[in-house]
Amino acid sequence: MSIGNNAYVLSLGGSLVVPNGGIDTQFLNAFNKFIRNQISSKKRRFFITVGGGAIMREYRDGAKEVHGQVTNTDLDWLGIHATRLNAQLVRTIFIDIADLRIIKHYEIILKIEAPVAIAAGWKPGWSTDYCAVTLCQDYGIKEVVNMTNIDQVYDKDPRKHPDAKPITKFSWKDYRTMVGDTWTPGMNLPFDPIASKLAAELGVTVKILNGKNLENLGLALDGKKFFGTTIQ
Repeated sequence: MSIGNNAYVLSLGGSLVVPNGGIDTQFLNAFNKFIRNQISSKKRRFFITVGGGAIMREYRDGAKEVHGQVTNTDLDWLGIHATRLNAQLVRTIFIDIADLRIIKHYEIILKIEAPVAIAAGWKPGWSTDYCAVTLCQDYGIKEVVNMTNIDQVYDKDPRKHPDAKPITKFSWKDYRTMVGDTWTPGMNLPFDPIASKLAAELGVTVKILNGKNLENLGLALDGKKFFGTTIQ
């Protein structure tokens, strides 16, 4: 199914919605106004996948602390339900312009007529990054804008390596060489390895940027030069 060239997939990091366990209403207010302006002034449509953020990691760490060894499947389910709670919050913000359903079963391609559709996690082994790429596959969209809490992708972890260098453009081959091929629950990478594999196969472009800079997000959506990293 293809819904036209004016549709975009946004992968909204849970760290922007619920940083440190508290809801960032200031960001959500600004994001709400931004999306509504994009719809009214540029007639755009949005599929927005919402991540788990800090609350997901709190549930994961709590389960480990109390029970000890927890399977990756159970850790993934905790993360999935965190994404669904966050997605419900975002859908409520857009309640008058969003499809009533949260997309969470990706084997079913829903007919979406509303200008906004909100998506969450599906099943163990899938991150919301993977869900975002799957939406591209399902609806004929060729680009994901990944809204994170970092400005750019670095050649190595800048928190551990002071000499880490930012990279503005990656090929999928080079990016996948850097991040590997394995997914683990709660993995903290700019774009996860399994999603990257599918994006490379589909020819989907991913733009990674700091989601709090909405002016910069607008530039990325317009196809203009923006501050961030492009993987294609």
